[in-house]
Amino acid sequence: MNLLLKHSNQLLASSFQLQITGSKSETNRLLLLQALYPNLTLENTSISDDSEVMIKALQNFHLPTSISQLINVHHAGTAMRFLTAYFAIQENREVILTGSSRMKERPIKILVDALRKLGAEISYEENDGFPPIKIKGKKLLQNQVSLPANVSSQYISALLLIAPKLENGLELTLEGEITSVPYIKMTLALLNEIGVKTSFADNKIVVKPQTINYKPQIISVESDWSSASYFYSIIALSEIGTEITLSSYKKNSLQGDSSLVEIYKNFGVETIFNENQSITISKINVHNSFPFGEGWDGANSPDIAQTIAVTCFGLGMDCHLSGLHTLKIKETDRLEALKTELSKLGATISVTNDSLTLVSGSPPLEGLGVATYQDHRMAMAFAPLALKVPIIIEDAEVVSKSYPKFWEDLQSIGFTIEEK
Repeated sequence: MNLLLKHSNQLLASSFQLQITGSKSETNRLLLLQALYPNLTLENTSISDDSEVMIKALQNFHLPTSISQLINVHHAGTAMRFLTAYFAIQENREVILTGSSRMKERPIKILVDALRKLGAEISYEENDGFPPIKIKGKKLLQNQVSLPANVSSQYISALLLIAPKLENGLELTLEGEITSVPYIKMTLALLNEIGVKTSFADNKIVVKPQTINYKPQIISVESDWSSASYFYSIIALSEIGTEITLSSYKKNSLQGDSSLVEIYKNFGVETIFNENQSITISKINVHNSFPFGEGWDGANSPDIAQTIAVTCFGLGMDCHLSGLHTLKIKETDRLEALKTELSKLGATISVTNDSLTLVSGSPPLEGLGVATYQDHRMAMAFAPLALKVPIIIEDAEVVSKSYPKFWEDLQSIGFTIEEK
């Protein structure tokens, strides 16, 4: 499904309210913890494809079986990493964990090696270091392991989430400079919330064992800041006075992408936290140059890098974004995808293995199609450019991976969307 997007003057003259689905990152962590501790009840969970995959995999795994089960996570990278660790501790059960063709190209070796050091029994079904993998669940008695710190934080979180169920807990040493610290801290905070004792000092994380069930507990998931980023971009590209109210968000968020509040001040966007846990974002002034000095380091919030790059392009700003090495192994190589699609629209852009440099030039070219590479964030990051020129988003249904109502919500705030 290809969609032609155009903006409406309605957006420039009105104030809108939207309810954003729960954080995918928080939801998937809590779903795994709920599987380990069934007395947890979750509210405002994500309705994303990725979270639905997690739910289905965990539900199907509990069905009686005497043979190896096949669990397919499709494009869900978080589910692949978290479930690898989860299935590794399910004693006397066997699973083959697989995914889409792109998932079979995304590395899993660092996590598998770490789990093997803890005593897990995992083998590769096709290519060494990549899914699909066969996991024979067993009790893991080792409690000390190390792994590179500059890899995807999902490997680290996968280990931390199962750590309290290990007989001796876990001492995890991170080697080198740590990537995506907020996501690690999110995992630890959620463990703390259900009563697990943890510590994180220097490059060592300790999680104490807690194998018993807790008393019943209700946890409400905060709305997704990554999803909010697209509306920050829309406001940044809009006229002064435009505003949108989004819910439900916390001032002291666990999500690293809440850095949007500070980042988008530089694009003339103000955020007000309301008493009802909603935020109102407004365009209050204009900036004509890239606001981050020598550049923006996205190591702690790489999921909003695409949004920032497109915002800068739409505003005619130069930008340099660094710390983005994890984008190479996402749903697509996001750096190369950004280079290809922004260049197509008229940008001058270069990328390395961990950075992107954009030189401002002429306004976006009209009516061109943006390829999305089976990547939900490519579709949503480019959509705000419709405020500048009509734009076609190809394979637009890919947004269901994290934000199924995205196109519906854009229409509700005044975008004109036609199927092409």
